[in-house]
Amino acid sequence: MSNPPKNEAVPEHGGDIYGLARELGLPPEELLDFSASINPLGFPPGLPAALAHALAEVVHYPDRTCTALRRELAACHGLSPEQILVGNGSTELIYLLPRALRPRRGLIVAPAFSEYEKALRAAGAEVRWHLTREEEGFTLRGPLDSQGAELVFLANPASPSGALLSPEELSEQVRRLTAAGAVVVLDEAFIDFVEEASLKTSLPRCPRLVILRSFTKFFGIPGLRLGYLLAAPELLAQVARVQEPWSVGTLAQAAGRACLADPAFMARTREVVARERERLFEELAALPGLKPFPAQANYLLVKITVPGLSAARLRRRLLFRGLIIRDASNFTGLDERFFRVAVRTGPENQRLVAALEEVLEEAWP
Repeated sequence: MSNPPKNEAVPEHGGDIYGLARELGLPPEELLDFSASINPLGFPPGLPAALAHALAEVVHYPDRTCTALRRELAACHGLSPEQILVGNGSTELIYLLPRALRPRRGLIVAPAFSEYEKALRAAGAEVRWHLTREEEGFTLRGPLDSQGAELVFLANPASPSGALLSPEELSEQVRRLTAAGAVVVLDEAFIDFVEEASLKTSLPRCPRLVILRSFTKFFGIPGLRLGYLLAAPELLAQVARVQEPWSVGTLAQAAGRACLADPAFMARTREVVARERERLFEELAALPGLKPFPAQANYLLVKITVPGLSAARLRRRLLFRGLIIRDASNFTGLDERFFRVAVRTGPENQRLVAALEEVLEEAWP
């Protein structure tokens, strides 16, 4: 294998397998990507047939309001279609929210997804941070002060730590923040792995709560771009007014409906990910020089404790072995010692652990 790039900037996101393959002069299939936290089982088995069936419809514009998909999402979550807005991935919706609500000040619970800050700044908002603490597992503890923010972003499970708050803890945080005048954007992009922890049942009591959901991670379809938000109809309509027309294509809508129609795939995903996450956590914790953090999603945040070894250096050495990890040093609140890995299949996780063991043995002074 050719040598990996040596002076690249920290990647802003995981999952750039095509860009890395070009830099390394390799076909993408020769790289094993742990930087993007996608379902290790791939997409539901019924998806290809659903897309093939929908192909005949691409001669028409897509259903602009995603009516059928919204109806099925409503049935899945026990809500009404009027409480659901579908977008071209949840990232589109992250940008629409500040654009629609025009906050003067935003607050982000960090470490966090970088697009929250970008979306707030693009809308002209001042950005403030609430940093969670390493000694508390990067979990939100105690009352969260809104700091005068009109729009608050937080994630559950948190990213990149995977820390999970109970619905009771989150409900109290949301109550305090909305009472202070904020709209709370709760990013539940990974909540499908622990669906019982979703705050969706609180929506009728929380008119200033917005919940972001994604098809990307749990259903393994990042290339189709599909997400949705849940909110009170009045708030949702305000966001929908600034959404570009036809942003969700026909094939993406068909894919979403096919995903929702396979409860057996959902159950198997949760069982496999929970089992492999626990196994991977134990194996990483057993490696001298690594400290993984407990998580409830399909990824693990890890701290390097080997003197002189950074996440960037570790990433380069693993690239030489055909493995991609997520250097997490550019998350606000983290430093050059942190990286994140996805939970993949058992054999793939074993390959990662073996490679990490080799690199760590070389790195110890």
